[in-house]
Amino acid sequence: HSMVGDKARGEMNAFQRNESKETLFTFISAGDDPPKGDFPLQKKSPKLCGSNYPLSIAFIVVNEFCERFSYYGMRAVLTLYFLSFFHWDENLSTAVYHAFSALCYFTPVIGAIMADSWLGKYKTIIYLSIVYVVGHLIKSVGAIPSLGNQAVHVVLSMVGLFLIALGTGGIKPCVSAFGGDQFEEEHTSERSKFFSIFYLSINAGSLISTFVTPVLRGDVKCFGEDCYALAFGVPAALMVLALVVFIAGSGLYRKTPPQGNVLLEVCKCIGFALKNRLKNRSPEIPKRDHWLDWASEKYSKQLIGEVKMVTRVLFLFIPLPMFWALFDQQGSRWTLQATKMNSLNSHSFVLQFLNPLLILVFIPIFDFGLYPLINMCKLNFTPIRKMATGMILAGLAFGLAAIIEVKINVSKAQESLIRVLNLAKNPVQVAIQDKDLFQQPVESFQNPAEYSKLILNGEQQSLHFTLQHQGLTLAFNYTVKEKSVYSLIVFEAEGSLSSRLVSVGVKCKYSINSMAVIFINALSQDVNLTINSKSFITVSGGAVETWKSEDIKANNVHMAWQLPQYLLISAGEVMFSITGLAFSYSQSPASMKSVLQAGWLLTVAVGNTFVLIVAEAAPMAQWAEFVLFTVLLFAVCIIFSIMGYFYVSVDPEDLEEKEEKRETSSRGNMIGLVTQKTKL
Repeated sequence: HSMVGDKARGEMNAFQRNESKETLFTFISAGDDPPKGDFPLQKKSPKLCGSNYPLSIAFIVVNEFCERFSYYGMRAVLTLYFLSFFHWDENLSTAVYHAFSALCYFTPVIGAIMADSWLGKYKTIIYLSIVYVVGHLIKSVGAIPSLGNQAVHVVLSMVGLFLIALGTGGIKPCVSAFGGDQFEEEHTSERSKFFSIFYLSINAGSLISTFVTPVLRGDVKCFGEDCYALAFGVPAALMVLALVVFIAGSGLYRKTPPQGNVLLEVCKCIGFALKNRLKNRSPEIPKRDHWLDWASEKYSKQLIGEVKMVTRVLFLFIPLPMFWALFDQQGSRWTLQATKMNSLNSHSFVLQFLNPLLILVFIPIFDFGLYPLINMCKLNFTPIRKMATGMILAGLAFGLAAIIEVKINVSKAQESLIRVLNLAKNPVQVAIQDKDLFQQPVESFQNPAEYSKLILNGEQQSLHFTLQHQGLTLAFNYTVKEKSVYSLIVFEAEGSLSSRLVSVGVKCKYSINSMAVIFINALSQDVNLTINSKSFITVSGGAVETWKSEDIKANNVHMAWQLPQYLLISAGEVMFSITGLAFSYSQSPASMKSVLQAGWLLTVAVGNTFVLIVAEAAPMAQWAEFVLFTVLLFAVCIIFSIMGYFYVSVDPEDLEEKEEKRETSSRGNMIGLVTQKTKL
């Protein structure tokens, strides 16, 4: 994912002032909040350059940089890998990409439970990092073309991706919280600054990797084609380095023991309340104020009260997956759209690095410019309204993507490309009826500089070709289909001129801007061809064969047209993601912030799941799919705004104080009653 969760947590630390920074960095783990004086007795960690910063955090920051580099670097080329290496179609590539992304946001729950209930953060990071490394290595080996057939490549890649998802998701709730544990209680200021540094390492790793790995894939050749093995191997090496660096600091870490997982307690409390309510459906049984009150037989009033606060916020989370459904398509549908656009080089269509870059630019602009300006205008720009605005911006971004997709389709509809290959001994003048093409004669064995556009009057058209050669005029009729690429081959056969129209590909599919290899045998007998000592084909006498058909540049719609949609969706992320996390955290008691983080991550997972369902179950034209997601997000935005309108913001600390006073008052009344009865 996506980097969204990582960035949002860090960004709030740097720029949100209403919440303590270490609280905002709480992950799913119940023990994430630094314990108040209950650290086990152990020697103090050495300090960094005479400051109050523990030396151990240097190892944690470097580890995070390497891990984020490995994850985002691998994911930057994942969709293209499915498309060009496996030759999957766009829908299947999109579905598998989002299935992987969804899994990466389901597995943090597993990591949190392991850390808090069983192994502790340190051992969880070590064990799951080993799983992570193994996944990367298997993924890299699966990208070696000479290793087995496609079935082997697919199996290795899927196993590798599963292990990577388990590793990256599993350590997600542990690493930053483990870093916070390294600070002594009196050094809260240094702890807060650490989280800012931690966030910078996340963005540095993601920015560099999303630029470097596509270059490795496109500019470096291995095994005779794009080097995906290297593009995946470098992130694997960085993850190995991350693990080595983390283990190297083992003797310096403060390691807190497992303290129990609050997420499990919340789930058990909710489950018991529902079960108890169903058991007591008789009208004779008195009703209770809230459905969670049915858990009072087993759980404390404090826990039930806190769960009530959490469920109010979790209810607001219900519409949120739709935002992530759109946001995470930057790595799938938007990347696929870029492959159909014109670019300056073979790897420049990977624009995903723009998102983290724009986030770094937008955060100070919004926090120190836009939001204060809105406040000066005395507009009540509440967190709910900020999140709704973020949804609208993301919807507009997909609206622009739909417009660009239509423009791409218009540029290729009822259009084909054609060139002439003259294999005769003398120049040939080629003419196509009602088409203003080939004004100059085609020289013998002339290398055509480029294809010519052939505009048709329908999906296919029968065209009349005229060839003039040494005073002779020959006529041929050929049927041409739209969105296809053709070569008209002119050659001499049995003393006369002949021609053949050969289709060498379908225009506007994924390509690496290379042409088909065409073999023409003008001899009377068959010819065998061996290529790279591996491929063996037979070209019959007087025949034309096409081998390894790949396409030319799709059209003249430049990928720079995608920049506005990246600007909009990045601005939407700042308003939606950062604001949403800060708001939800402010509405929950300190002990329950980990539960809300779990709920937030699960909204990302559900959003990705929705995309893969749409891609596989309801295939449609790409522009129509973009419009569908735009409409759905606008509809969800309206629902979310209505829910937010009726939501009453609370201060969890005030509610806790009122609950304590109510209980104290209740106990006082009971004591008074007992005393009065005694007197009587």
